[in-house]
Amino acid sequence: MQHQTRNGDIDTQNSNPYPLGEELRRSYGSDFKHVLMSTWISPHILTYGETRISKTGHYIDESAPEVFSLEMMRGTWKALKEPYSIILSESVAKAFFGDADPMDKVIKLDNSTNLKVTGVFKDLPHNTSLHQVQFMMPWSLYEIANASLQTMEDPWRPNNFQIYVQLTEQADIETVSTRIRDVKKKHIRPEQLTFKPAVFLHPMEKWHLYSTFKNGKQVSGKIENVWLFGLIGTFVLLLACINFMNLSTARSEKRAKEVGIRKAIGSVRNQLIVQFFSESFLVVAFAFTFACLLVLLILHFFNEVADKKLDMLWTNPVFWLIGLAFSLFTAIVAGSYPALYLSSFQPIKVLKGTFRVGRFAAVPRKVLVVVQFSVSIVLIVGALVVYRQIQFAKDRPVGYDRSGLITIFLSTPDIHTHFDVVRNELKGAGAIAEMAESSSPATNSWSSTSGLRWKGKDPALSVDFSYNEVSHDYGKTVGWKFIGGRDFSRSFASDSSGLVINEAAAKFMGLENPVGEDLMWFDEPVRIIGVIKDMIVDSPYEPTKPLIYNLGREQGGVINIRLAPGLSASAALAQVEHVFKKYDPGVPFQFSFVDQDYASKFYDEVRIAKLTTFFAVLAILISCLGLFGVASFIAEQRTKEIGVRKVLGATVLNVWGMLSWDFVVLVIVAFVIAAPVAYYFLNIWLLKYKYHTNISWWVFAVTGSGTLLVTLATVSFQAIKVAMKNPVRSLKSE
Repeated sequence: MQHQTRNGDIDTQNSNPYPLGEELRRSYGSDFKHVLMSTWISPHILTYGETRISKTGHYIDESAPEVFSLEMMRGTWKALKEPYSIILSESVAKAFFGDADPMDKVIKLDNSTNLKVTGVFKDLPHNTSLHQVQFMMPWSLYEIANASLQTMEDPWRPNNFQIYVQLTEQADIETVSTRIRDVKKKHIRPEQLTFKPAVFLHPMEKWHLYSTFKNGKQVSGKIENVWLFGLIGTFVLLLACINFMNLSTARSEKRAKEVGIRKAIGSVRNQLIVQFFSESFLVVAFAFTFACLLVLLILHFFNEVADKKLDMLWTNPVFWLIGLAFSLFTAIVAGSYPALYLSSFQPIKVLKGTFRVGRFAAVPRKVLVVVQFSVSIVLIVGALVVYRQIQFAKDRPVGYDRSGLITIFLSTPDIHTHFDVVRNELKGAGAIAEMAESSSPATNSWSSTSGLRWKGKDPALSVDFSYNEVSHDYGKTVGWKFIGGRDFSRSFASDSSGLVINEAAAKFMGLENPVGEDLMWFDEPVRIIGVIKDMIVDSPYEPTKPLIYNLGREQGGVINIRLAPGLSASAALAQVEHVFKKYDPGVPFQFSFVDQDYASKFYDEVRIAKLTTFFAVLAILISCLGLFGVASFIAEQRTKEIGVRKVLGATVLNVWGMLSWDFVVLVIVAFVIAAPVAYYFLNIWLLKYKYHTNISWWVFAVTGSGTLLVTLATVSFQAIKVAMKNPVRSLKSE
């Protein structure tokens, strides 16, 4: 990976220049066992006979199977030695050849290049960063197909490739990372030194959980989600333990005589402690068994929500050891307070009837109820804030019209070659409103440039503007909103050197009247012909980056189509598919709606929100179950008192208010404790996003009032039930 200073910030990326791989081999070969050059994983069309399918793979150095320890079903780790070879995943091989032997069969790549199957590897599991690799082709083939790599004027400038390395046994990753830090800086041109490139190694064990960098520093990553849900899970389990403690101690008066008799006939306190712990262990054992069955039932649903492919590890002894150890720990935590408390009763007082639990006996129970509802309130506030943040970003103006806009990625040059014919035919059929090519899709920025210079630019400022090469009518297709100037036009030949920029680019360059401004793009003069409103191209949670558009001179690689608004989407797409297959029959028709691609940008946050909501509901449910049990016990304990009150004239409402008030106070105390805690931690979470919502007062108002209503509903059932009892029944023995 490498750090680079761009637009005043340190940016971290895992894309590198073409010559870096060879330089690492040549100058630092003693540190590396293998250096793999690799393209990005991307879709390609594979054809065998009449079967054509689109699969994702990449070009990579021949030692990749060995470095990634691929499990070869056929062939060996040397299978990529020949330039015109390809190795397939087991599922792809089966899709083409069924149970037949695929070795030495010839597959056509992108309708142009014949490749011989020299190996089959077992499908990579979903929990690897490389799980999308369904086939591999040798890097030497990529170099043959892209001979211009060898003749690039400045090969150290573009960062187009990934590089994987394997260290030698004696090499230390930190030492080697420090050693290669300035390897790129030694070869770039003087004007590029303002980027301050710093190359470093990022170990595979940190790819998934520790790959978030901010201003050149590693600041964690997805490990935060692991800790978040691990902590939430622990709190939910704690709530269940609290319930067990509460209900066990609430029944203390009923079990006091049992304890007294046992002690009177010779039981010592240790025996009673063992008895109460045994009860806890028995409950947890049943719970663990039930939990395993419950996981089996809901695992499919959970995998869909969390986008995982988890399985129960029935045959894994480590799983059972951890599960049993955790159950044992839970039993000890849940049973400790009841065991120590109940075993401390004095038998003489209990059996003489003089035992009283005391005025402060209920304090621990009240504290535990407060803890329960504090945790529940924090989770509920968290779920509301996460959803509010998602909605805040979704409501952000995107700067273009997503409705009816589709994206098609080109894998062959056929549509580009017949672009005008395809466009005219589709417009003539009334299937589309407009169509255009681009080098990046509307929802992503794949390219950037550092070669832009303008009047007044600070020579020491390193710039990196995103750019998109487009064809005419791109602005009409996506729905640009101009705030100055005009769109590209076929009527102006000079537009070949024209630029359309976004507001962010104009502000960054400090141009008050940007339209008509002359700039230099590397060594070519260009002119700004239009300024558009900022479009959200990358993250909807980040400020819009400077972005420029120019007319493309080569195949764009992306087709953008605005479907005709007066025609149903299915009918329009059928027309588009028909025409595309007419001019590119060897490629399966695949497309995506831009609004769906944009929605995928909220995927991680939506997933967190769903899981947080699930845990919050579970937490409040557990808390209410415990509250229901405690309320039942207290109502039963105060039956005679309530009977006396009713005889003296108390109404059902009076009794309900008396029994409910104690619990209302506890919820209010829990809210007072939980609100600042939730605000503090959620505010830290929101600060991760530069574009974020605020934590409004109504979030706490809704949570507090909702929790109070749930509490009253839970307590009211028992309170009203006991309040409506005939006092004669409860007082007839007095």
